[in-house]
Amino acid sequence: MAKLLLIILTAGLASQWLAWRINLPAIVVLIASGLVLGPFTGVIPPTDSPEDFNTLIGLGVAIILFEGGMDLKIGELRHTRRGVGRLVLFGPPLAWLLGSAAAHYVAGLSWAVAIVLGAILVVTGPTVILPLLRQARLNKETASLFKWEGIVNDPMGVLLAVMSFQYFTSQSTTLHDSLKDLGIALGVGAGIGGVGGWLTGWLYRRGAVPVHLKAPILIVLVLVVYVASNQVQHEAGLLSVTVMGMVIGNMQLVERQALQTFKENLTVVLLSVLFIVIPAQLGPQHLALIDWRAVLFVLVLMLLVRPLTIGLATAFAPVRRGDRLLLAWIAPRGIVAAATAGLFGPALVEAGYKDADKLLPIVFLVIIATVLAHGLSIGPLARRLKLAAGESNGLLIVGASDFSLALARALHRLGIDVKISDGAWDRLKEARMAGVPVHYGEILSEESEHQLDVQNLSHLLCTTENDFYNALVCKAKARAFGHHRTFQIAAHKASDQEFKRLSIDMR
Repeated sequence: MAKLLLIILTAGLASQWLAWRINLPAIVVLIASGLVLGPFTGVIPPTDSPEDFNTLIGLGVAIILFEGGMDLKIGELRHTRRGVGRLVLFGPPLAWLLGSAAAHYVAGLSWAVAIVLGAILVVTGPTVILPLLRQARLNKETASLFKWEGIVNDPMGVLLAVMSFQYFTSQSTTLHDSLKDLGIALGVGAGIGGVGGWLTGWLYRRGAVPVHLKAPILIVLVLVVYVASNQVQHEAGLLSVTVMGMVIGNMQLVERQALQTFKENLTVVLLSVLFIVIPAQLGPQHLALIDWRAVLFVLVLMLLVRPLTIGLATAFAPVRRGDRLLLAWIAPRGIVAAATAGLFGPALVEAGYKDADKLLPIVFLVIIATVLAHGLSIGPLARRLKLAAGESNGLLIVGASDFSLALARALHRLGIDVKISDGAWDRLKEARMAGVPVHYGEILSEESEHQLDVQNLSHLLCTTENDFYNALVCKAKARAFGHHRTFQIAAHKASDQEFKRLSIDMR
């Protein structure tokens, strides 16, 4: 067992590194590694206990969705709330209905399997969409639409799949019962997740948990909320952890950045393991089920179902044409779709739906096709639609001073994008009069994250008179700009320096 676990971890992280080196989406390389280690070589054998396997998969997905929920900021909805509302309210049922019809008429699946597959493919998810957003450098409004749709619709798709599965596998379940269970799951998920997130934030703010235990205890609390929600209502846990993440992410905790960094590192490991283990459960007989109808279904899903879903969901909504076009094309599927298909495919086969053995192979085909097609095209298409920045060497200068103003003027004359940010309006006067773009506000505040447009700015230079503040800003913004593009220089007055030296010597 230890040897197998070591192989899985090594293969997963090696695949992540290889994907980075050859500039391919990591999911594609991970799935390929899983297929090689599973059905092709038999290094990773199929599990002997599917129930335990699915439980572990569910716990991993719960942590991943919680991490995605922490990225959802209410402030982002200032300009996109109506568009996001349409995508979240009308998008899932439309995608479910259209996807189910395509699965039945194009892929040739029975209605029961087609409806479950249609629900599974509602999801897009943070594991694939967030890396694509960073890669394409979309503007904030467009990125907000993708992020909210992907993260919120994940648990919705799972709930629809659960409702469909229960309806077709339980003789005592009626449509009314399924709809009632869906409503209960939504209420339970939102309620337990919201209360759990608020209580966690309240405890952390009061100092009830020591700093070195906050990250590990948070993971345990996430799993407690997930399991508790599932005990109250089947499969409500994923919605609960998503809501919990969103609540904690908007509470402005002092430790939020450290918690998120820890969770992102954990998510990378979990994704590496899950995308190795799940494809390894496929056998050669499953791969042989991928025929021309399955390929045609994937094309219809990408070229017809998704555009129709977005067109109908955002009709008469204040969503820009460019955003609609990009949304109509970009919809990569990820770990939640794979995990859900791995759960319901075998269960449907056991329930007597023989064509359900096509479920998992088709979902993996959709994942590979969408991740490759959308990952390679999102950047060029976004730039063509003027929704993303091109290659940029712009500079954001924090701190208005004689030096920073002279530098900004010189760069401005050379046609290089530059912006000066300062928390004092009067210090920005000369920059404004010189025609240099400025940002008024505290660079470290939550408000600045939403108001400050850094789309064309790739480098950061801190030039305030406070060395410690410069270091703090550089540390906080290094994730956004990159450590190799973050610099600080102190614009000290000579007399201040001499005074500081004297004061130190006199102690």
